[in-house]
Amino acid sequence: MATKVVMEALSPTMEEGRLVEWKKQEGEPVAVGDVLAEVETDKAVMELVARAGGTLLKHIVEAGSTVPVSEPVAVIGEPGEAASPDSGKQPSGGQRDGKEKGPQSSAQAQATQPSPGRNRPTSMPPAPSAETATESRGAPAPPRSAAAVQSAPPSAGRLKASPLARRIAAERGVDLGAVAGSGPEGRIVARDLETATAAAPARPGPSATPSPLTLHPQVSTRPASPPYSDAPLTQIRKTIAKRLSQSIGPIPTFYLTSEVDMERVWEARESLREAGQRESEEAAIKVSFNDIIIKAVAMALRLHPACNAWWQDDHIRYWNEIHVSMAVAVEEGLITPVIRHADQKILREIAAESHDLATRARERRLKTEEYTGGTFSVSNLGMLDIEEFTAVINPPEAGILAVGRIAEKPVAHNGGVSIRRRMRLTMSCDHRVIDGATGAQFLKTLKGMLENPLALVW
Repeated sequence: MATKVVMEALSPTMEEGRLVEWKKQEGEPVAVGDVLAEVETDKAVMELVARAGGTLLKHIVEAGSTVPVSEPVAVIGEPGEAASPDSGKQPSGGQRDGKEKGPQSSAQAQATQPSPGRNRPTSMPPAPSAETATESRGAPAPPRSAAAVQSAPPSAGRLKASPLARRIAAERGVDLGAVAGSGPEGRIVARDLETATAAAPARPGPSATPSPLTLHPQVSTRPASPPYSDAPLTQIRKTIAKRLSQSIGPIPTFYLTSEVDMERVWEARESLREAGQRESEEAAIKVSFNDIIIKAVAMALRLHPACNAWWQDDHIRYWNEIHVSMAVAVEEGLITPVIRHADQKILREIAAESHDLATRARERRLKTEEYTGGTFSVSNLGMLDIEEFTAVINPPEAGILAVGRIAEKPVAHNGGVSIRRRMRLTMSCDHRVIDGATGAQFLKTLKGMLENPLALVW
């Protein structure tokens, strides 16, 4: 008997998933545990596996469709068995008849339905306009826009590119077919377009020189472009919007800012870099300022457990374990991989783990348990030359630390004025869990640890 494959909840917060690519095609044998498709969840690209064996009889949805959790996507059965009659293929984008399309009369339905068979066009091309007819009689036709070029299906397989990469390519006029992808399985991502150049537009032919006594209005040669472009929401952007609307509105948040002297941390990091250069290139581990800050935050949370807590509606959960989430910017949003038991790890371990997690986060290859369960978050924009900012709390956590850049400033020091490296920290606190004095004491302890890095090895 045929078995339907449904869209599974591949992450705790997943409500729908986008089917990126089918790994098994219709008619292929399937065993239990085989990867049927890749699915983009709200956090990562994950694998949808078969829960039954047999033959893949039918794809109910096409690659690129967005499907709610528990909705069918395919049918598995015995070879030669007919697929269920109600498992007809749905249009791309996850639309379903009767839900998103209005009722049609029988004459309209006959007019819009294509004739039976595969690879038939779904609609007739529009009739040529008067301008098009004029061009066909003599004037040269303008080159096709990049968006039109992209809409044509590639001759050898489906071109893999992220929605953001496609939008950037359309804006810049870049042919994605000529770009090498660096993402998973050759997928083109935004960073691949940094060095790509647009095809040069056709130059108009030379025209006769006008008479000096003849005045001609100047005609702009800039190609016409739409005033805006719409990009569909990705799963991760939908989740970010939902989670942050749950944070900045309902949560009573207050902010604490402190400036830290980073001279000793700077010297300590330079010493660590010199020690790393004496190791082999394979064994060398680069410790960043963010790694040092994560370690200091974990040590400060050990001394101030009231800040290492979750708001749980009817109770507050104080964690005995310290799991620090670090904000990582990915192509389509933000994700927070977790350094677990950060207070128990040395700097080298934190540096290696943070580098690995950040790399796989940008490739959308994190496991669910690697980006959930954090007890406190750190968001660092210092590398982007941001002096100071406030971060939005990631519920159910009660606090997040925003880290600015390290800058040289003239400050009062040892009875005089000297140039010192300074950094601003801003802590966002959920007032339902953390009181003002509690947050201030935590920030004071954190500042003392960063100004005296030897405290981090205790």
